Amino acid sequence: MRDHGGNIDGAIARFGGENWIDLSTGINRVPYPIPTLRPEDWTMLPTQTAKQALLDVAAAAYRCTAPMLAVAGAQAAIQMIPRLGKPGRARVLGPTYNEHAAGLRAAGWKVEQVSQFGQLIGADLAVVVNPNNPDGRCFAPADLLVLAGQVGRLVVDESFADAQPELSLLPELVTRNVLVLRSFGKFYGLAGVRLGFVIGCAEDIAALDEMSGPWPVSGAALRIGTVALADGAWAKATVRRLRAEVDQADALAVQAGWQLVGGCELFRTYETPDAETAQVRLAERQIWSRIFPYSNRWLRMGLPGSSDEWTRLTSVLEG
Repeated sequence: MRDHGGNIDGAIARFGGENWIDLSTGINRVPYPIPTLRPEDWTMLPTQTAKQALLDVAAAAYRCTAPMLAVAGAQAAIQMIPRLGKPGRARVLGPTYNEHAAGLRAAGWKVEQVSQFGQLIGADLAVVVNPNNPDGRCFAPADLLVLAGQVGRLVVDESFADAQPELSLLPELVTRNVLVLRSFGKFYGLAGVRLGFVIGCAEDIAALDEMSGPWPVSGAALRIGTVALADGAWAKATVRRLRAEVDQADALAVQAGWQLVGGCELFRTYETPDAETAQVRLAERQIWSRIFPYSNRWLRMGLPGSSDEWTRLTSVLEG
């Protein structure tokens, strides 16, 4: 099932009310302040100069020297990658973000979800989300590089890795059969900008560039991404804040009788006595969370974005 968080309109239709707090995604609720946009960001087609400026800043932020392509969110790359080669046997380490398997199946791949890292060996294409969504499992770059030599192509989705740079494969990315995905919108809290990156060997990036067309990213997104990714001070301060706040969220969950399954700095997944009951309890106070079709006990929440939001969440979980 291709269910997703962020379906706040469905929550409003079901429960009514106003002033909802959407914690159903892993999107930072304290977003990067949008810089002043120039008229040409809206009125002109995006230029090669603007594209390259973004890629240069992204390469520095991600400590990366491999070829890179900016796309309309990591989701765009997930939908294109299955078309890079002839369909074969794909294995996805799960449970995880369901669009990877869905995109592969739509392109004709035979897809198997596996639960153990070692079960990926031998696949024509293997997918690892690092850190994983929703359970937060992490994998060392050295182990991923070994795995790359044991599969046809390895896709590593680092959409939630901004706050854990030590997990990133990008500083060591020299293997030709590896593609790495990065999301801009999650950590920077600007998912509506629709910006992400795919990094790999020159041949794969050229093929993906051809698929994506001449203007895959808007002028406004290029401008916002260039400014935000260059702001290292904001990124460091945000990581510090998020790391403190996950402890606060976990403490509230314990008071509610939940147990931590895992997560990262942008979301937490808890085991509850009954996930649907817990979701409804929150929704009745206009707080939206995420549950999963494969578990009747798991509930995932992002982090509140203000003192008022924290107060509202605390009142529900302590009540």
